[in-house]
Amino acid sequence: MQLKFLPSFVKRKGRITKRQELGLNELNRFSINTINDIKSEKEKFSQCHLEIGFGNAENLCSAAKLNPNHLFIGCEVYASGIGSLLATIKEDEINNIRVFNQDIRIMLDNKPEEIFDKVIIICPDPWPKDRHHKRRLINSEFLNMLYKTMTDGGILYISTDWENYAETIKDALERSDYFSNIKTEKRLTFSKFENRGMEEGRKIFEFSYIRN
Repeated sequence: MQLKFLPSFVKRKGRITKRQELGLNELNRFSINTINDIKSEKEKFSQCHLEIGFGNAENLCSAAKLNPNHLFIGCEVYASGIGSLLATIKEDEINNIRVFNQDIRIMLDNKPEEIFDKVIIICPDPWPKDRHHKRRLINSEFLNMLYKTMTDGGILYISTDWENYAETIKDALERSDYFSNIKTEKRLTFSKFENRGMEEGRKIFEFSYIRN
């Protein structure tokens, strides 16, 4: 498929553990591919949340277990993270998570509908080198995509531990007519990537906005 946008990630062949490998065997069972797939699933739930780039799925699984009446869509392209999520789903008998394992923009850009009540993006790839900034996920075009697929009053949460990226995210959000700033709720847990950033002395920048 010819993409309309630059990839915001580079797929690498990482090591897959036996647990992750067994989890990946369940991928077809929990996969969704289109907004229509989500609409069918959402009928059984009161809300639908999307987490983009869930990593090892600590936040996603915790939120799903705390909110069994909400549907959670997890987007991740790396097999190790997907395998970890699916293994946890099976071990903990979680029934309200579905997986999209491609670039999320493919789904958002294809016949968008207002379906997500909350979108969470924790530490997207910062692409720290100047020449790679154009590959960063969060920009005005991407926010427009999110707007078209979020419900009125839907919540957008983004975090990053790269100050330069935080400035770019803040600028894009403040220039957008589609979102308004709200107070960020205190989080009880942080992802592996956020904890690593804090251990290395970086601050976590958080953004919470409501869809207008």
